Amino acid sequence: MRHALMLAYKAAQLGEVPVGAVLVKDNQLLAEGWNQPIAGHDPTAHAEIMAIRRAAQVEQNYRLPGTTLYITIEPCSMCAGAIVHARIERVVFGAVEPRGGAAGSVLNLLQNSQLNHQVEVQSGVLAEECGQVLKDFFRSRRKNRQK
Repeated sequence: MRHALMLAYKAAQLGEVPVGAVLVKDNQLLAEGWNQPIAGHDPTAHAEIMAIRRAAQVEQNYRLPGTTLYITIEPCSMCAGAIVHARIERVVFGAVEPRGGAAGSVLNLLQNSQLNHQVEVQSGVLAEECGQVLKDFFRSRRKNRQK
């Protein structure tokens, strides 16, 4: 999660919403990602999606069984759908997303028994730090808008 936090700070420095994600397999870093929708003019370029895309290329497989995805914030419904389709085994996230989280806050797509794959979920890992990077980012944006 510390590595994902570092990627969130990188996203913030680039003017993106600070979210970072790392995908691990067999205790080895498989891929990483950070939010890039603004720079890439791509609404799907969330940290999780970027990490999943890279991992699929590394593995030469669109399925990523036996992997754990660490994310600084609870995934949205788009990312949760990609996680399920990729057959990621486990998701560990920091801060909850009470407005759009899809791993238990607003929805729980990752553990929905109606879907063909359920994901093990662990939340609250470094939650304070993961939430603070987001709070600081948005506070700074509001402050700069008022100038």
